[in-house]
Amino acid sequence: MKKIIVITTSLILIIFLGLLMINNKDSKNNLTKIKLAEVTHSIFYAPLYVAIENNYFKDEGLDIDLILTSGADKVSAAVLSNTIDIGFAGPESAIYVYKNGEKDYLVTFAGLTKRDGQFIVSRKPIENFTIEDLYGKEILPGRQGGMPILNFLNGVKNAKGDISKIKVNSSIDFASLSGSFISGVGDFVNLFELSV
Repeated sequence: MKKIIVITTSLILIIFLGLLMINNKDSKNNLTKIKLAEVTHSIFYAPLYVAIENNYFKDEGLDIDLILTSGADKVSAAVLSNTIDIGFAGPESAIYVYKNGEKDYLVTFAGLTKRDGQFIVSRKPIENFTIEDLYGKEILPGRQGGMPILNFLNGVKNAKGDISKIKVNSSIDFASLSGSFISGVGDFVNLFELSV
């Protein structure tokens, strides 16, 4: 009788563990797919990339499809058209959409970076750089209204610089800044990381 109880208990335990394994396997296959558009691919977003590569999202039941969508305006358009689920861009995009009277506007709900990590890159080495080194020179800080140019203008203001003495070329979108600078446009460029 003792043998039958042990065998029966073992079979029930094996069946229970088997069902548990099948259930866990099914839950891994039934991940919620999230399309996430990022405004730029940058080392400053490393926490996001690490989380995706280490399956932290999958551990929480999410399958992240990361899509590079250069420009906050394009990210906003993708969210509003339901092409993607979440847009990863600066908060200015939500402000512009709201200000233009859209009925279905964007909602900013999280932040990945605490500070903006932008660098002013020069064609020539400058010892002991100051804002005055930009005077009379052309800089490519990004398009008007975008976070890169807004942060640049704020940096000039915080350094007590005179923006009227700087040739600000805001005709080039963020994704094209380094390529334009490499091709010879501008004396300085405002970049997320040193990619030139």
